[in-house]
Parts: sequence; C-alpha cells; structure tokens
Amino acid sequence: MSQKDELTAVQAALAAEHAAVYGYGVVGARIGEGRRTEARTAYDAHRSRRDSLGREVRDLGGEPVAAAAGYALPFPVSDAESAVRLAAELEERVAGVYSDLVRASTGERRASAALALREAAVRAVRWRGGSVAFPGLAERSSGTSAAPTG
Repeated sequence: MSQKDELTAVQAALAAEHAAVYGYGVVGARIGEGRRTEARTAYDAHRSRRDSLGREVRDLGGEPVAAAAGYALPFPVSDAESAVRLAAELEERVAGVYSDLVRASTGERRASAALALREAAVRAVRWRGGSVAFPGLAERSSGTSAAPTG
C-alpha cells in the first residue's frame, strides 16, 4: 500500500472516531445508571484514539478531517435499551474502519490498528451480549450490521 492509501485509511479511522465520540455523547445521555461507567470508559477511549489519529494524519503530511457538527443516528435513541444498541453499533462500525486500516498499514501503525479493532470488538460484544466471527468484516460485506451469535 502507498502512503496515500495509508493516509486515506487513517483519515477514515479518524472520521469514525469523531462519529463514535458524538455517538457516545448520545449514549451517555440515555444509558442506565448501571452501565454509565462503561459508557464513559468507551467515550474516553474513543477520544484518546481520535486525538492519536489526528497526530498520525499530521505525521503522514495530511490535515486531519474535522468532526461534523452532528451525525445522523442509525435509529432513534430514546431510552437505555436503544442507547445500548447504539453503543454496540458504534463499536461495530469503528471495528470495520480499523479492519481497513490494518489492511492499509504496516509496522507500528498496523499493530495499533489491530489493537483498536480488538478493543472495539470486545466493547461491541459487551454491549450486545454476543459476538460475530470476524468483527468488522461481516458488516462491511453486507452493508449492514451482522446479527450477534452466541
């Protein structure tokens, strides 16, 4: 892969992290008290990854993609149950983007992307209560989220 392909994949991961940070703001507003700490931990993890990816874009000679003012949610989030579904959806989407970054990168960046993919997959399992065989891949091939198994 070329440096341009790698930069494109890092920018896509950054954009996904911007969306995840926004989405977790919605999750945090609706999540039940019992899972609020889990949501805050995920929010902080996505903020940290977002900041790191911004630095990586600059290191690759690019200008980091800016966050949008708002993002369309995949469904209405009006209660704790729908907040949990949104959190799982966010993690599955982030996992898909990191699978692209793993494919487009090498060395330390690839290892970091693989770790981010694993972390997102684990969080998705925790939110959903089930897993998919290859996180980030099934969703991308069908254009929709994979149904949980297990």
